[in-house]
Amino acid sequence: MTLPQTGYTPTAEDRASLDAWFEQYDLLCTKCDVERMADQAVFPLNLISDDSAGNGRSAQWDRRQFVETMAHVMGDGAQEVTFRNTRTPVFLSASMAVVFTHSVVTAGDQTYETDYADVLVRKDGAWAFQTMIQGGWGDNL
Repeated sequence: MTLPQTGYTPTAEDRASLDAWFEQYDLLCTKCDVERMADQAVFPLNLISDDSAGNGRSAQWDRRQFVETMAHVMGDGAQEVTFRNTRTPVFLSASMAVVFTHSVVTAGDQTYETDYADVLVRKDGAWAFQTMIQGGWGDNL
């Protein structure tokens, strides 16, 4: 896959810090720790999706909306959830990245694949997600 030219070439530290951020976030997801997941976001959080009628949709959530929705979607953590993620980051600068993810999610005996993108920003040396983009969720926004 050829990445788009953005005029910025990420350093090894850029990539390592982004990978470490996702490793921590994935761990929080497996534990369904939505409060700590929210700690890794910039609010208001932008969401972009499409609805069942095929229309593009967007919304902004505050922390409360994120926590309530993710707690509902992820459940109470009683069921084991694992993720196998392949990520392709596109750095726009040292402090902005769009990350495309192919994810294989297993929850109990159910496995499904999904693709999505996140926009992350780095402030004071720490990454945080600011925009979540995934098809199929627009009716819930």
